[in-house]
Amino acid sequence: MAATVSLRTSGGKPSRRGLQDPLWLRAILITLALGFLVLFLLVPLVYVFMAAFEKGFGLFLKSLSDPDGLHAIWLTALVAAIVVPLNTVFGLAAAWAITQFRFRGKNLLITLIDLPFAVSPVVAGLVFVLLFGRNGFFGPFLFEHDFKVIYALPGIVLATLFVTFPFVAREVIPLMQSQGNDEEQAALTLGANGFQIFWKVTIPKIRWALIYGIILCNARSMGEFGAVSVVSGMIRGQTNTMPLQIENLYNEYQTVAAFSFAAVLALLALLTLVIKVIIEARVQRQGNESGLPVSVPLVAANPVLR
Repeated sequence: MAATVSLRTSGGKPSRRGLQDPLWLRAILITLALGFLVLFLLVPLVYVFMAAFEKGFGLFLKSLSDPDGLHAIWLTALVAAIVVPLNTVFGLAAAWAITQFRFRGKNLLITLIDLPFAVSPVVAGLVFVLLFGRNGFFGPFLFEHDFKVIYALPGIVLATLFVTFPFVAREVIPLMQSQGNDEEQAALTLGANGFQIFWKVTIPKIRWALIYGIILCNARSMGEFGAVSVVSGMIRGQTNTMPLQIENLYNEYQTVAAFSFAAVLALLALLTLVIKVIIEARVQRQGNESGLPVSVPLVAANPVLR
């Protein structure tokens, strides 16, 4: 019979050493993980900033102050300002309906929320072209009423909405499912109406997950390229967002200008990451103080939404 490895010391206490992998294996795995992060994340990020400031800070500012560049920055901010509130409302409405009510098609609704992660952004943009383009399904009606969707702001907003609408819902739904609705039921018993229950009971319970989802939604809306490139036409000074502006500048060999905009997007990504870490630390501390399970990240803990 094969000998078994004892996990207890002579004093009868469990041995932590028996539960750990060998030192050499841990060193190899840690080295591989850190090497991958440095090679594929840190080095490209450093190179972006090096290329942006290669010819000085003055040229960096000059590249960003170009009229077409300023319009790209303004359009990116405008699209995010429209998309994020709409997706927040949708995410809260979907989470409230899924977690508070029983109805046919609930699983189908959850599946549809995940649809943008299964569909290529380019395909999503093409769908909007086929629907709202000049020869699309709604094209003749829109052309007759002189309303442009494709190659205009509405098309960019629609494409960005499609690719970003799962983020808030995916963060809020699992938390509301894990918390249950006992507090909402108690508030209802005490005479509160639906609006009071939502704002005074539900929102305080999910506020950190909601903020977390909003941050992810905002980051994706500012950095979306595939779907927006199809519906916008990439018209400089009119329908170019910052990612599209980077593509145009790089194709025209304006390397410093392209990397200047890339550096701005990278700074926004780093700011998003910092806010994300702060929120996760706050939630972790709140969970430790209350003895409740940590709610962020939530998607990985919910097999239905994986």
